[in-house]
Amino acid sequence: MMMNLVLQGPSGDSAALAQLAKLARMAPSARVVELHAPDHSALRCEQVDATPVLRAAIEQAALESRLDATFIEAGRTLADFKLVAMDMDSTLITIECIDEIADMQGLKPQVAAITEAAMRGDLDFSTSLQQRVALLKGLDASALQRVLDERLQLSKGALQLLAGVKAAGLKTLLVSGGFTFFTNAMKQRLGLDYAHANALEIADGKLTGRVLGAIVDAEEKKRTVERICSELGIATGQTIVLGDGANDLKMMGIAGLSVAFRAKPVVRAQADVALNFVGLDGVLTLLM
Repeated sequence: MMMNLVLQGPSGDSAALAQLAKLARMAPSARVVELHAPDHSALRCEQVDATPVLRAAIEQAALESRLDATFIEAGRTLADFKLVAMDMDSTLITIECIDEIADMQGLKPQVAAITEAAMRGDLDFSTSLQQRVALLKGLDASALQRVLDERLQLSKGALQLLAGVKAAGLKTLLVSGGFTFFTNAMKQRLGLDYAHANALEIADGKLTGRVLGAIVDAEEKKRTVERICSELGIATGQTIVLGDGANDLKMMGIAGLSVAFRAKPVVRAQADVALNFVGLDGVLTLLM
């Protein structure tokens, strides 16, 4: 099958550039085009015969060189899409908020272990969330603001990605198995169109250890993407969905383009695109 191969790596790194060129030579094509990505180096090899053997060899070599290699259909651009849906924790932002909240209780190792197992798909997400939130019972709600102010950082390339998709007229959705305190803050700060997450119950200024309402699990994430698409009058195939954990797989499965960002192996294996080393703006490079 003839496809384009997009290679991306750190900007200004001569060794990385040389390795990009080496990978390009592994995939003979009619034309190799240098792409002008602001924060990293990129090449597009056009009309590559993407045999299973070649794909496996390129992907292995890219991982070993800490570069991203993506086979993608020729001609795909941002104009093919109308909505970008993003997971929050460890995707749009660098942290798992619940792990950092737990750190305020001295319980980060215990909670982080449950989070990791859930993201790998080893634990049911809803059950794992209830277990983790229960450990936060009694914590002063001011801990949420501390996490927001002191620990929350955007992932590399997040602002560039959002600027690019907004300029192209796409709507943005943040859908998270995390908490509304943080998704609402991100929605306001970044000018996102939609946000949906779990609500922590707070009584007398303290966390009760419970979540209000239905839990935003994998199925609810998928339903949310479908609902927003319906409101916008678009097909789910007109969405780009980004995630990193097992609870993102169902919404990624209905996307026109699914992107695994710094993701668990189970997610990388099922996504259309895996970005392991460049930032979120690598999505824009793919669709140039």
